[in-house]
Amino acid sequence: MVTSEIIERWVRPRLLGLTSYSANKSLDVLEKKAEFSPEEIVKVNGNENPYGCSPKVNQALEGYQKYNIYPDTTQQELRNLLAGYAGTTPDRIVATGGGSQLLDLIVRLFVDPGDEVITCVPTFEIYRFSTDLCGGTMVEIPRDGDFAIDVNTIKAAITEKTKLIFLCNPNNPTGNVTPEEELLEVVKTGVPVVIDEAYYEFTGKTMVPFIDQYPNLMVVRTLSKWAGMAGFRLGYGIFTPEIAAYLLKIKLPFCVSVPALIAVKESLKDRDYLMGNVREIIAQRERLFQELGKLGFLRPYPTESNFVFCAVLKGDAGKITQDLENRGILVRHFNTPLLRHGIRISIGTSEQNDKVIEALAEIGEN
Repeated sequence: MVTSEIIERWVRPRLLGLTSYSANKSLDVLEKKAEFSPEEIVKVNGNENPYGCSPKVNQALEGYQKYNIYPDTTQQELRNLLAGYAGTTPDRIVATGGGSQLLDLIVRLFVDPGDEVITCVPTFEIYRFSTDLCGGTMVEIPRDGDFAIDVNTIKAAITEKTKLIFLCNPNNPTGNVTPEEELLEVVKTGVPVVIDEAYYEFTGKTMVPFIDQYPNLMVVRTLSKWAGMAGFRLGYGIFTPEIAAYLLKIKLPFCVSVPALIAVKESLKDRDYLMGNVREIIAQRERLFQELGKLGFLRPYPTESNFVFCAVLKGDAGKITQDLENRGILVRHFNTPLLRHGIRISIGTSEQNDKVIEALAEIGEN
């Protein structure tokens, strides 16, 4: 009989103690509780778009008849569509099944066991997960009290082993933006730099125009947030043609599904509608930020994303998260040293935000 101990002897030693990526709780957590119907649950823990995807996506999917055919693994049509949206050329585009998959692919391209990857914490945990998976070492540069980066410390941390630098802009989970001049100073080191622009549409600030000038610069984006396509899984990046060619060579075949391709096509046709939703999310973001600041026990941080990160000034962040869950509201709590005293709240609809504010006000009174 093969025991678990024998299986462990076959598993790569580095992976035995690997900590998996901790995703947000799903709706199933509350739907299984009899006191909540799906319509009553407020899910604001995943930075998802509360308005969903374009109605044209569902219409197109209903009429499609060729799901039995594999998608084009060379992504010709998809890369043309995304290049037009990003204002670049198709030979600079690579798409994958979600932005996280593309980030992981970039690490696989550059990082060997023993290599170093620099990032500024707290930030998106996928950078660490993928680095660990490849046997690399994550070099963490602490952000300051307002979550700004320290360019000089980043530059001082670069060694001969440094293969990548990850910077999320706006940063997740804190929502703040790093000024362009600071990003450029990091890029000018010549080390491969990935700017994660998953929330680009909520801020309008991008580093894409600098890729021609700095071939070590890479920009990664997603349609999960602004286009409401989180469930379709579609991420893409803008690179030099040389880096794009390497990524296309090592990506898995058929990594973007036919439904995702259809959703991209219809979403880009319906940009006016989707950007109207983005503007509404931004308006609700400003309103939620102001209301959270009035509660007295939370400190919301300025944000240019589709969420607000709050430091808990009074009380326990984990308990507040549970109290909200008991009321049918899911927010994100990160049980890590740098973030355990805070909660992240995604921007919902006006009605959802009302429920969040009301519930937090009740919690604050107790």
